[in-house]
Amino acid sequence: MVVTTVGTLFVAGVASLFMAWSIGAGSSGSTPFAPAVGANAISVMRAGLVVGVLGLLGAVLQGANVTEAVGTELIGGVTLTAGAAIVALLTAAGLVAIGVFAGYPIATAFTVTGAVVGVGLAMGGDPAWAKYTEILTLWVATPFVGGGIAYGVARTLIADTVPERELIAGLAGVVGVIVANVGFALLGPPGEQASIAAALGAGLGVGGAGEIAVTLAIAALVAVAVYVDLGRDRAGAQRRFLLVMGGLVAFSAGGSQVGLAIGPLVPLFVDGAGIPLWALLVGGGAGLLAGSWTGAPRMIKAISQDYASMGPRRSISALIPSFAIAQTAVAFGIPVSFNEIIVSAIVGAGYAAGDAGVSRAKMGYTVFAWVASLAGSLALGFGVYSAVRFVL
Repeated sequence: MVVTTVGTLFVAGVASLFMAWSIGAGSSGSTPFAPAVGANAISVMRAGLVVGVLGLLGAVLQGANVTEAVGTELIGGVTLTAGAAIVALLTAAGLVAIGVFAGYPIATAFTVTGAVVGVGLAMGGDPAWAKYTEILTLWVATPFVGGGIAYGVARTLIADTVPERELIAGLAGVVGVIVANVGFALLGPPGEQASIAAALGAGLGVGGAGEIAVTLAIAALVAVAVYVDLGRDRAGAQRRFLLVMGGLVAFSAGGSQVGLAIGPLVPLFVDGAGIPLWALLVGGGAGLLAGSWTGAPRMIKAISQDYASMGPRRSISALIPSFAIAQTAVAFGIPVSFNEIIVSAIVGAGYAAGDAGVSRAKMGYTVFAWVASLAGSLALGFGVYSAVRFVL
């Protein structure tokens, strides 16, 4: 019995690593630097290497919220077993891997969520309607919010209605506000996260006013640094800002996507075997890194070149809302697809310059793949687990 249990847990762990590799090769490894690659700010291979390291850091420092949500909040009344976790992870990973090799960015959040819900329902669990409402609201809003903001920022930059130097510096200040208020595991008490603003503001001893003061100080510092850099070398400063934004999105991808790979293991390893959550996060982050280094270049090329023609300004316009949406999802523990976030923002920024090479056919196939992956993973998760239970 013990051997069987250990063997089952081992298979579940391998399935989780396969899922992590698929995500690293697909969404978290390919999307963050795709706009930067499209703008020729970084090479495809170097982007794959950098995003892997940043994704690992994001997984360890920010991955807890989404991981716990995927493992415990998607279904009610039952706890995922090792067999259920194996079926869910292999189903989702298989669909994502198909997308990677076919060159289409399958939405990992859709496949994992669908598969976990499918096996949970097959176990006799109850739908978690409140959580589904949160998830679907973000999923539906993402293309409109992210694409709309990217379009608006890109149009403003292209039209020169606002001086470019001041506008980009102002956008950098907005990014500074977000960075100051995102949670990090190292800054909070055990098992919790805290932001830079909260950690430094508490030291000022003036309550919430301290957090506001720290936030404004960081925003001003970032805005001034970018403003000065733009004055020295406009093209180089745009490229550097674009690479920083790609790094922030890559870090956020690790914090979000690792939960899709290891979330189903939480009831088994954390709640059942007493393994610390951080250990799972490290393992999942390593899987993301491996996927980014070995499989991401193909998808980076596909996203950076096939959906729209991107220059530095449009790429910056796409990455800023992507970072904001990603951190919102991490904060609320909502599994979100980085393919959906980035592709929507790229298309929105691309349309700011006419159609700017936006491929309508490619976009149509991608949306179909997103919908099909959600429906297919839910049906496969339910069907495969029901069949396994019947046979065994």
